[in-house]
Amino acid sequence: MALDGVTLAYLVSELAPQLTGARIDKISQPEKDEVHFQLRLQHGSIRLLLSTSATSPRFHLTQENKKNPPSPPMFCMILRKHLEGGKIVDLHQRELERVVTFEIQNYNDRGDLVTLHLHLEIMGKHSNLILVDPTTSTILDGLKRYSHAISRYREVLPGRTYLAPPSQGKQPPLEDEELWRKTLYEEDLDRPITSLLLARFAGISPELAREIVIQAGVNMEIRLHQCGDIDFSRLYQAYRRLSNPEGVPEIRPCLYYNSTPQSSPVAFSFVPFQQYQELRIENPSSLNDAIRSFYLSKSNNNTLESKRGSLRKVVQDQHAHFSKKLKLYDEALSNANSGLAYQKWGELLTANLYHISQGSVEVAVEDYYDPLLSSVVIPLNPHISAIDNAQRYYKRYNKAKATLRQTEPLKEAALEEVRYLDSLRVSLEQASTLAELDEIHVELVNQGYVAGKHLKKDNFKPKKGRPNTKSKSKANVKTPKEAIHPRVYRSSQGRIIYVGKNNAQNDWLSLRKGKPNDLWLHVKQIPGSHVLVPLEEGEEFPDDSTLEEAAALAIYYSQARGSSQVPVDYTHVKQLKKPNSAKPGMVIYEQNWTLYLTPKLEVLEQLLASEELSE
Repeated sequence: MALDGVTLAYLVSELAPQLTGARIDKISQPEKDEVHFQLRLQHGSIRLLLSTSATSPRFHLTQENKKNPPSPPMFCMILRKHLEGGKIVDLHQRELERVVTFEIQNYNDRGDLVTLHLHLEIMGKHSNLILVDPTTSTILDGLKRYSHAISRYREVLPGRTYLAPPSQGKQPPLEDEELWRKTLYEEDLDRPITSLLLARFAGISPELAREIVIQAGVNMEIRLHQCGDIDFSRLYQAYRRLSNPEGVPEIRPCLYYNSTPQSSPVAFSFVPFQQYQELRIENPSSLNDAIRSFYLSKSNNNTLESKRGSLRKVVQDQHAHFSKKLKLYDEALSNANSGLAYQKWGELLTANLYHISQGSVEVAVEDYYDPLLSSVVIPLNPHISAIDNAQRYYKRYNKAKATLRQTEPLKEAALEEVRYLDSLRVSLEQASTLAELDEIHVELVNQGYVAGKHLKKDNFKPKKGRPNTKSKSKANVKTPKEAIHPRVYRSSQGRIIYVGKNNAQNDWLSLRKGKPNDLWLHVKQIPGSHVLVPLEEGEEFPDDSTLEEAAALAIYYSQARGSSQVPVDYTHVKQLKKPNSAKPGMVIYEQNWTLYLTPKLEVLEQLLASEELSE
């Protein structure tokens, strides 16, 4: 949801008492479009975030302390020069426009107390943060500088006169219903009401326009010419309730989540919105907390998706590379297999040398390999002798045989790479945290797909013995020990089920965590997670419900998600073996059972809701 003018008005009203009178202790610019103010109050300190990001422009209090660049950007230094040590004396919003002005008093170079205005313009990709001297309306600097080459309306450059963003000609909240109707009738009668509310009245976002129509109890697609007096009356009352910050005596901030476990908030509002009533709702203690949580989650998701995208490109490029190799190897093997017939032609020529005339371009001989003794026509080079023609075919046969001998291992190696990259694809798409993506990144580095120092995570306690007193070189230094946290679920019978999140965790679950008698599951010949069900001593299998639910999780966390009648192999951990030089997550087994299953949606939902924090 966008931070519209109405919501912004509530946020300004909520934060103004906290921010007025606060001293600016420190200013930082951790990102190119984000500025942080460390503010000092009588009872402690708080951090104010001002963002001009194209996707999430906003301001709110935050607890996030981001790492700063090695040297501060120019705009940050300008703010420090003029504002550090200053006091916020007021903040206000111009009508319901998405422009918030911070009035800050501070002493200038000459020791005079002056007031400067810091305008935060929240306008999507045109958002900006501009420092202005209000006595002369001169711009001291802007976070995003641009000249008339970018905007014909105004320039944002030091020394230029500050002009507020152009007015959109929208009406502020109207208290007269007749005037409100008249304003609507100035537009096209065939336009939907939601579109008219958005176009004619200040502070309204698409979500708020929809909510006005929903709370009025009229059809979402209703058009102006279809509205009667009762419809207009209901629409106006809903408009007054939701679009006039002075008309709501008490706000009730809400965060909305999808039903999936551990989901991120998908929207926020200053009062409960009926359009989100099917979603899971949380009620933060303040609007600031709701906005902070929403945008923090959005920022984390953007970072997550950015990293996932970069890793996905690496995997896709490598997959395309090895797939192309496989195609070339298949063509070479196909040609080589057809070349094996040259041995027979050489032998037939050798057996019929006395029948071949010098200078012949072909010869028909009897195929004594065929029980029917059929005739075979063999092409000849007329410029060489019959025996040389036979030797030529022997050489072609030997070349084909050598090609097969050399190419088959190369094809198998390329096929193994493709299978491994398929498993990485599944892990990448199912990763839900930056930590999981970091594990995949380390794996890509270790496998040589990404440049970087090879890291071997030592997740296990070292064996006891004499300490190594020799000096360690860089190559021998291991990364700090980190715990592995697979997914942990509870079956309907209360049994624990472990699911690996990536290949490193799959190896750990199957080869370290699992005891010899524990049950291991994996979708047959399809990339996916390893699943482990711990068993008691002397227990051969879990109950049928747990077995089916573990198989359902194996399908869900595999490339076969959404398929039906999926084969799932299960066996005991003691049957697993990892060949030398095998890729991470690759194991082999000889004895197993196979279960064919179509996971039930309600069973999966209960399982996913049972997820616990791993040890």
